[in-house]
Amino acid sequence: MTSTIQTGPRENGSAPKPLLEVENLRVSFQLAQRTIDAVRGVSFAVQPGEAVGILGESGSGKSVTGRALMGILKSPPALVTADRMHFRGTDLDQLRQERRGSDGSGQPIAMIFQNPFTALNPVFRVGNALTEVLVSQRGMTAAQARTEAVRLLDAVRIPNASRRIKSYPHEFSGGMQQRIMIALALALNPDVLIADEPTTALDVTVQAQILTLLRELQQERQMGLIFISHDLDVVSEVVTRVYVMYGGRIVESGPVDSIYADSRHPYTRGLLLSAPTPGVHKKRLVAIAGSPPEAGATPPGCPFHPRCPHQTEVCREEMPPLSPSVDGPGVAACHHAAQLPRLEVDTHV
Repeated sequence: MTSTIQTGPRENGSAPKPLLEVENLRVSFQLAQRTIDAVRGVSFAVQPGEAVGILGESGSGKSVTGRALMGILKSPPALVTADRMHFRGTDLDQLRQERRGSDGSGQPIAMIFQNPFTALNPVFRVGNALTEVLVSQRGMTAAQARTEAVRLLDAVRIPNASRRIKSYPHEFSGGMQQRIMIALALALNPDVLIADEPTTALDVTVQAQILTLLRELQQERQMGLIFISHDLDVVSEVVTRVYVMYGGRIVESGPVDSIYADSRHPYTRGLLLSAPTPGVHKKRLVAIAGSPPEAGATPPGCPFHPRCPHQTEVCREEMPPLSPSVDGPGVAACHHAAQLPRLEVDTHV
């Protein structure tokens, strides 16, 4: 069972129209000996100007979800299906083809990848990389593209942008390289920006700068933002709503504040209790037992049950649906969500 969750401001009591709507997204990889189901029925929505987070450990399916939305998974071996992948009510694949290099409108979705060191081509100056996108995807002339490239580098706070446009990637620090990656994504003039763990390779100070930059750009441009991470503390700096993924499924979703205050899924609780949080006192850090399931080897029933301290027979046999919380704004896929005790987290240090 899947559930499409929509949040955002309402006008005249009616639900707002989603900017991006995904229903029952499935991604599998057809290999020689077996099929790996990487994403298994994911549904969510992003409202105009909304920032949402997709949270989970490595292998949970969050990055594959982002790449499926971008349409960049090679087929074969990837097989992507969905009941609905709509952007402003129009089929996303159809819209992507219509916009490609035709009328200067750019693409509906752009993505910032995790590692700028491997994403940027070392033999091209950053200006060449930017102008190529602007010419091919937005139909600009070479002169227009160069002017816009300088403006984009300036927008992401690259000092002396008109001069640094001639530099190669290795002449920039890691943080500056990630700013260039953001500029490349913005060159597509997207309405939705996917940031796939954009701060993982950066130190804490630079990480904070990149998070601040993303917040500012998202608010200035009123873009939808999908922030992918394994770190809820990082996610909470940017987003208002969180989708937690495990074993290729969404297992919990809700406003970030409610997830922090009293999450209803044992996996989300494990992520919270296993990591130190600045400004939050925890009696002790508790590691999640076991390891995530291997790709293509998700157990029957609840995918988290082999690691869950609250598992019972029904957990081992039946996959729980995403169900609304009885006393909160979120949803969780847990047979025992209503019976879980409150988290022992003291936010008063």
